[in-house]
Amino acid sequence: MQHQTTASPAPSVKSADRALAIVDLVAARGYVSFTEIVTALSLPRSSAHGLLNTLHSAGWLEHDPATRQYSLGLRAWHVGQLYTGHNHIANAASPVLEALAARLGESVQLARLDGSENAYFTISQYSTEGLRFGTSVGMRLAAHATATGAALLSNLEPAEAKRRLAAAPAPLLVNKTAVEIAVVLERVAEAKQRGYALDDQTYLAGSRSVAVPLTSSTGGINTAISVTMSASRTGELWPTDVLGAVTAAAHEIRVRLGAREPQIVVPALG
Repeated sequence: MQHQTTASPAPSVKSADRALAIVDLVAARGYVSFTEIVTALSLPRSSAHGLLNTLHSAGWLEHDPATRQYSLGLRAWHVGQLYTGHNHIANAASPVLEALAARLGESVQLARLDGSENAYFTISQYSTEGLRFGTSVGMRLAAHATATGAALLSNLEPAEAKRRLAAAPAPLLVNKTAVEIAVVLERVAEAKQRGYALDDQTYLAGSRSVAVPLTSSTGGINTAISVTMSASRTGELWPTDVLGAVTAAAHEIRVRLGAREPQIVVPALG
């Protein structure tokens, strides 16, 4: 399996970093006051005033004088509508994911790695019997805490995976329990060695997931597919009973994207 490598990041510009952090914060919370922005991002009040005025003037943020709160502006919506970066992957994967969801009767997701988070951009749900466990298009989850994240991080060189985890907000939490980076990297290494990652009620009680990484055939965008299901609907054969179908779907998506990879034969477990 090929693995994505990432060059060392170039030095950032502090004001640009702060402006982007403000937009991210407002996007995550919806409506945010000046005091909340300053407190959450530890910004000097003078710098925050200047950045917010600039973002407001440029249309990235809106400001309600009555509530004194900021929200995303029309410019953010417009730029979002123009983004097509992963459309070719979604278009190739969607029919495969739909077929996989119908076959398993479960929720199937396609996510990409963004920094130290999974960003979900395609979800197929066959019926109301397959629980979503809170995932939805546009949702972001910490990569260190999920099977999808382990699969995505396994596509990186170990040093890059470690760098991203170190840059994530501390502490690293899984089900409200702190975990060390070394422990996460062990899980990532295991996922890389076997070609898939598992979550057996680690991230969320009652939820099990199987995730398989896609490779550089996705045009440099680090992606993975996963199936999430209720532990109550799994039996003694899990994950063997779903792993073959998920792995075959990943292979079909790679082929649709132009890869020429041999079909992976999934070994029987235990």
